[in-house]
Amino acid sequence: MSKAKVKRGKAPVRRPVRTPPRRRAVGTSRLDKLVAALPVGPATLQRIANVTIGGVLVVAAGFAAHFGGATAWAHEEWAGVVARAGFQVKRVEVVGANRIDYLKVYDIALSQQNRSMAAVDLDGVRTDLLKYGWIKDARVSRRLPETLVIDVVERSPAAVWQHNRRLSLIDDDGVVLEPVTAATMPDLPLLIGPGANQRSRELAALLEDSRSLKPLLAGATWVGNRRWDLRFDTGETLSLPEGERAAKTALARFTHMEGSNRLLGRGIIRFDMRDPTKFVLRMPPEGQVNSEAADGPPEAADSGAADEEA
Repeated sequence: MSKAKVKRGKAPVRRPVRTPPRRRAVGTSRLDKLVAALPVGPATLQRIANVTIGGVLVVAAGFAAHFGGATAWAHEEWAGVVARAGFQVKRVEVVGANRIDYLKVYDIALSQQNRSMAAVDLDGVRTDLLKYGWIKDARVSRRLPETLVIDVVERSPAAVWQHNRRLSLIDDDGVVLEPVTAATMPDLPLLIGPGANQRSRELAALLEDSRSLKPLLAGATWVGNRRWDLRFDTGETLSLPEGERAAKTALARFTHMEGSNRLLGRGIIRFDMRDPTKFVLRMPPEGQVNSEAADGPPEAADSGAADEEA
């Protein structure tokens, strides 16, 4: 019996197995290392980037408006872009204020029609602030993304000015700070009469060499736009002559007499020194004064000797 031959098929060709290429290890870039080393998180970095971009936009808007001859429409459109990016005034920070009304400052700062950081008129805000009596100087700046910073220098109250039956707090330059009442009036010199507020520094210079009298001074009246009447808290009035030099000489003389003889508090109504060659005392009808209280024998004051000038 013959053996049948079995044909075997060809063995399948084995294809070489491809080894997938090895992925290169992704190395950390220098930028990533630098960011990782920073003491702030990604969110903070994003905010910094936003503020930086906003600053560039604001500067570009200002440059275009002031130097590039941009039209009002173009500047308004640009300001709108900046505002929509989140850079608009939402907060006002006031620095250096102690006495002023914060709400008044806020009203001035936020009175801008367009609150986009690019549209805020810093010089205009400063000009409006300087119209407020308490503010002597101001600096207005932006703090991105949403804060307007106002640094103010306040005026200091120096006296109270009485004019037309009104009392006002004023500084050394005579600038009216705010109205006051008799009940709220601070313990400051009282200046009376038209234009007396503009003479505040002059009065301070006049009293500089008579410091012993300053604590006793209750008020000063600027008479006829040419001379001072000083009123003491003991009730007497001292009428000084015209002219800065003559007034200073007369006040120095009175200060010397007061130190030697204690003229104040003795019932005298008025010391009249308008004439530099005379020293006149005006007495109440029922009172008398020792003539030795004056530097030399005082002259009898007639009824009109110390009356106000017309």
